[in-house]
Amino acid sequence: MQQLKAWLETTPYKEYTLTVASADASFRKYYRLQTNNKSVLVMDASLEKESLTPFLNITQRLLKIGVTAPKILLQNTQLGYLVIEDFGNVDLLSTLTRNNFQTLYKQAIDIITTMRHADISNLPLYDKEFLLQEMALMQTWYLEKKLTLTLSNTQHAMVQDTLNTIADVVLQQPQNCFVHRDFHSRNIMVKEDGGFGIIDYQDAMNGSITYDLVSLLKDCYISFEPKAIEELALYFYEQNSINSAKEEFLMWFDFTGMQRHIKVLGIFSRLSLRDNKHGYLKDIPLTRNYLIQTAKKYKQTQSLALFLEEYTP
Repeated sequence: MQQLKAWLETTPYKEYTLTVASADASFRKYYRLQTNNKSVLVMDASLEKESLTPFLNITQRLLKIGVTAPKILLQNTQLGYLVIEDFGNVDLLSTLTRNNFQTLYKQAIDIITTMRHADISNLPLYDKEFLLQEMALMQTWYLEKKLTLTLSNTQHAMVQDTLNTIADVVLQQPQNCFVHRDFHSRNIMVKEDGGFGIIDYQDAMNGSITYDLVSLLKDCYISFEPKAIEELALYFYEQNSINSAKEEFLMWFDFTGMQRHIKVLGIFSRLSLRDNKHGYLKDIPLTRNYLIQTAKKYKQTQSLALFLEEYTP
């Protein structure tokens, strides 16, 4: 904090009042700088300076296609600080209700459609190796470390075979799409004019067409009726003129959801056990429920669903 304050003294923001805004699941922290009616944010990435380069890179790609990402007002990549546009305190999660979620989700889906036009050159590839690497987090951090389960050889083989099948189905859908990778209700800010500002996109990759859609509609922090979610998925399908049958598209959507939720079970457990961030533990039951209910629908994944029902709380 002292280093940050010392740097701010050398900037046009030295007269602004500094308050804590938020911290995310990484080692980044955010502060709000205010004076009179003006407000900006400081991103403090001094503990992971390497994240600034991709953040700056992806910001420019999104702004270029008209997506509302925060404008960069000042930067010091050597120290790990950015001053960026402030979208305010209201995220989509705090705005969603049973009455408005369809309208607001369509507004967010339209942004996903726009992001499909983003430049994907040189973005890391969301390939099978990476899909499996992410899903491996579930066994290591959720099953073995958090739940202290010891899988039998048969159970281990079943889990590995299922994860392999999930990755294969995820890769059957259209690829070479810009993927935000964490496009959920906490990373969509609702601005005063009702528009959405998008944040936390520095880990963007080149991957599957349904990934961001799943992140939004099968959000680990909130859920709505499955039938309504399916209708919203098909809204995206129609908007993007996807060359497949609806049933196939919904299968892709489901399998991508399973891949994400398997990964997230591992990540939430790791955040608690390794990083001492326990707030995400309360979101494990919903994530697990998404996974089990979806896995039950398909023959290839039913064994995993039954295992999770039997061996996890």
